[in-house]
Amino acid sequence: MNWYAELARPTWAPPAPVFGIVWSILYPIIIVAYGYVIYRIARGDVPTALLAPILLNVAANLAFTPIQFGLRNLWLAEVDIIIVLATIIWSMIAIWPHSRWASLALTPYLVWVTIATALQSSITWLNR
Repeated sequence: MNWYAELARPTWAPPAPVFGIVWSILYPIIIVAYGYVIYRIARGDVPTALLAPILLNVAANLAFTPIQFGLRNLWLAEVDIIIVLATIIWSMIAIWPHSRWASLALTPYLVWVTIATALQSSITWLNR
């Protein structure tokens, strides 16, 4: 974390504790929304194709921290967070016809990752 603390960040970057608080709120929402859709897929109520954006999103989300803080690769982290953002949008669109509440439940996740993407882009640019 010392490495990250030394990076140039925009003045609007949230303080470090905000990230833990936000993610502790978002992860249960994500689990419920995606879990419900996966349950419906398992029952055969909705198309299996809905797994594609969900699994890609989860994989990219889980990959971000090791890329950013393990590899310390800002550019790869930038690509990864764009994939996270794109797969949230894809998930919401794909899920909407089958479960509007599950799609809408992902809205806070979308908002936060949009902010996080802007932050990552700023950090990547400032530390090029």
